[in-house]
Amino acid sequence: MTRLSARELIDLVLDDSSWQSWDTAPNHSTASGAYAEQLASARERSGVDESVITGEGTLRGRRVVVLAGEFAFLAGSLGTASSDRLVTAIRRATAEGLPLLGAPVSGGTRMQEGTVAFVQMVRISEAIAAHKAAGLPYFVYLRHPTTGGVMASWGSLGHITVAEPGALLGFLGPRVYEALYGEPFPEGVQTSENLFARGIIDGVVPPEEIGEVVHRALEIIERARHPRAVTPDPGLPQVTAVDAWESVTRSRSPERPGVRRLLKYAASDVLPLNGTSQGEADPGLLIALARFGDAPCVFLGQDRRSQTPDHPMGPGALREARRGMQLASQLQLPLVTVIDTQGAALSAEAENGGLAGEIARCLAELVSLDAPTLSLMLGEGTGGGALALLPADRVVAAQHAWLSPLPPEGASAIVHRTVDHAPDMARAQHVRSTDLFARGTVDRIVEELPDAAEEPEAFCRRVGAVLEHELTQLLASGPGAPADRAARYA
Repeated sequence: MTRLSARELIDLVLDDSSWQSWDTAPNHSTASGAYAEQLASARERSGVDESVITGEGTLRGRRVVVLAGEFAFLAGSLGTASSDRLVTAIRRATAEGLPLLGAPVSGGTRMQEGTVAFVQMVRISEAIAAHKAAGLPYFVYLRHPTTGGVMASWGSLGHITVAEPGALLGFLGPRVYEALYGEPFPEGVQTSENLFARGIIDGVVPPEEIGEVVHRALEIIERARHPRAVTPDPGLPQVTAVDAWESVTRSRSPERPGVRRLLKYAASDVLPLNGTSQGEADPGLLIALARFGDAPCVFLGQDRRSQTPDHPMGPGALREARRGMQLASQLQLPLVTVIDTQGAALSAEAENGGLAGEIARCLAELVSLDAPTLSLMLGEGTGGGALALLPADRVVAAQHAWLSPLPPEGASAIVHRTVDHAPDMARAQHVRSTDLFARGTVDRIVEELPDAAEEPEAFCRRVGAVLEHELTQLLASGPGAPADRAARYA
């Protein structure tokens, strides 16, 4: 694999001639003997004076701070001087309100300095936490290789994290593992591609595409800091109520558009994210940064086509949703949740995974989130898995969307000991969007003419216009109080 130097990566990502170094000479005064000779040799060989370089430049005209590792300097190892440089740059970026792009590449802690270098992970992590607490974005591009204390500090704290294709990424380097345990580390584990499959990183991206990824993310994030005027209300007509069972059966049509077609037809930009960042990814939930017109959001959508009898939506999907909630809070973005599910998994695995607790935590976090929230009921809304994404400042429903504690067949089985009364149960339980509107649970309904399955593009565009209007209103008004969010269910 061809490894780019720190400056080569910076020149690839930033606008031409925009780089300005923030670095001062490192303090190597305590180094002596063989270590001092190694530092001198590393300076001569690498062309830099430490294992990281920091500074600012412009990316599509926007100021960005870059922290870039240099593997040619003692394998990119983290020492006290390089840690001082990182902490100083991170704190300056926070003070100046600038986004950070970290591009680590490292073999880990500098063994020549030992424990004093090892504990620098604490200082670096604190500085990044303070940067994120200030509502400022931190992006990470993991390069080949990134291991040890670097991976376990500034390499793993990004709001959005992507990695170089084929990169070696992990905590314990494979050479150390083999020396300690007398056998090779299992193949295929410490790779970019495996981390993506496990929901630990958001993507695998070649270096030449990093600038575009960061630019698109900042385009979405910064729109919340400089909101546009409220877009005109699309002025949809009042929806006529239809039979509850008709809505249930229409919502189950395989031709009905789901979240992916909604984004395709209605969103002006979508930057997909992936997983919980902690080792889980559930295809039943789609997470992204998105824009509807000029209105930005963190988007959490239940993907009806990825929920199958063999793989229903599990607790991992709700943990992924909670990651999205935290992103919305940290990046000060509105949150959009989309409900479209036959229900969460009913299995031993789901119980062992803490499904009930995840539903409870989603409800608690969503109803108290310090970001504007909008819930879209797009189709089926069965059980706690649907309810977990409902509490919001504004709730929009498709005409044939519905919400019920169980599918009507399940309710019929409990009450009548047969599924034959499912239509009657749907009617009796007031599951329809129009019923929910009448009770104040839903704020507005998007008409289907007569069914979203028959007009997918037009329907999705109508929904998108409503989302843009509602989101711009929420950006103007700010998040609601938890008590107000809960009051609509009284």
